[in-house]
Amino acid sequence: MQDYSSHDALGLAQLVRTRAVSPAELVEAAIARIEAVDGTINAVVHRDFDGARAAAAGPLPDGPFAGVPFLVKDFGIGVAGWRNTSGSRFCADMIDAEDSGLTRRYRDTGVVLLGRGASSEYGIIGNVETSLFGPTRNPWDPGHIAGGSSGGSAAAVAAGIVPMAHASDGLGSIRIPAACCGLVGMKPTRDRVPNLPDGFDYAMGFCVDHVVTRSVRDSAAMLDATGIPEPGSPYALPAKDGSYLDDVARSPGRLRIGWSPETPTGNPIDPEVAAVLAHTAETLAALGHDVREESLGVDHRAIARARAPVSAANFAAGMRRVIDRVGREPREDELEPMTWAALQGARQVTGEQAFWGYQELRKLTRGVLQRFAPYDVYLTPVMSMPPPPIGFSDPATVSPREIGKRQIALYPFAALFNFTGQPSLSLPLGMSAGGLPIGMMFTARYADEGTLYRLAGQLEKEMPWAQRRPKVWA
Repeated sequence: MQDYSSHDALGLAQLVRTRAVSPAELVEAAIARIEAVDGTINAVVHRDFDGARAAAAGPLPDGPFAGVPFLVKDFGIGVAGWRNTSGSRFCADMIDAEDSGLTRRYRDTGVVLLGRGASSEYGIIGNVETSLFGPTRNPWDPGHIAGGSSGGSAAAVAAGIVPMAHASDGLGSIRIPAACCGLVGMKPTRDRVPNLPDGFDYAMGFCVDHVVTRSVRDSAAMLDATGIPEPGSPYALPAKDGSYLDDVARSPGRLRIGWSPETPTGNPIDPEVAAVLAHTAETLAALGHDVREESLGVDHRAIARARAPVSAANFAAGMRRVIDRVGREPREDELEPMTWAALQGARQVTGEQAFWGYQELRKLTRGVLQRFAPYDVYLTPVMSMPPPPIGFSDPATVSPREIGKRQIALYPFAALFNFTGQPSLSLPLGMSAGGLPIGMMFTARYADEGTLYRLAGQLEKEMPWAQRRPKVWA
């Protein structure tokens, strides 16, 4: 199928529906593209081609993506019989006994699971350069990072291997790789896409799951299909107003949009990123929106102090579950230096410190939500600069302390909205002079993904990206 990579997921599903192609043909097209380009980008770290061929040959659910090849991130949700390494040598032989609840929801949409996309070790850093699998490279320039922690999924979608793939986001891990790889990356509202009851409430709801895609409509349609409340879910969501897919084609109306280039550290953003941000604000104003350059006035230092013991305690608890599955403690040589240091530090956090941090975060994020009240949408970049070269934050060669500093400088905008729980969306609205994508981040009120999809649909027409192609294209 020569034009496989030119279609989005809904487009491929329509071809299957009209019998122009078969699911088996789509699977073979995806496999051929993995074999053609993955040696360059190193995105797919587990391959189940036989399982995909068998699934494509059998009956598939009559979902919106019936027959479409799909990748699952190598961290978090389980797939029966597959390795789930979390990007770590310590988990290199871990096999999932059954599908997670979210995996079952994905299967119900009709997608054909093909393999796993690379993740950073336990999703800790916003880049994928693991000791287990090596670096995942950006299809736009293989000398640069693909972002993370969902970097394998993003690189595979950007290169045309699959039209969309599973991703998850605890501090920006959907939006960052989407920005690096020129994709659409929606971080939904907290618990919009639950993994319960057989999962657990990882990170007090700060970590969420969804997909990275090339088109806005694919992202919206998958959230329609998987963003269904789970009985007993710990976070009650206001009911959505209709279909997100329908929202993409609807006018957003005149929105009140705030924007700012201000970083939490006070350091300026890269001039190329600043230029895309200013151009985006100008475009929004020309479309009739009420656009104002105003700071949210967030006390980022206070939020950082509060979230440090919470994140540490959560990581220690998550690793305890991993250790219980493996049946022993990890050796130092089985973890990357960043992970080893994080685990040792996390185990020093007391219950008092963790709950103080969580209480402070609840208080501080309520203040952010109140300051957000005048806006329908708030605009910032995703990153402070275009994707840096491979090695910039390599956990094997850069000290943990230095990686921490570089992460704060490179990804200053995304994490706040994990703590508030608001939906936040990366769109590929610019390119650097060196040919690397620059993503802009749009954040809406709590539980208001619909406004973001309406605005994204408008910008997809006004500032189109669909015809751009990276250097590595399947």
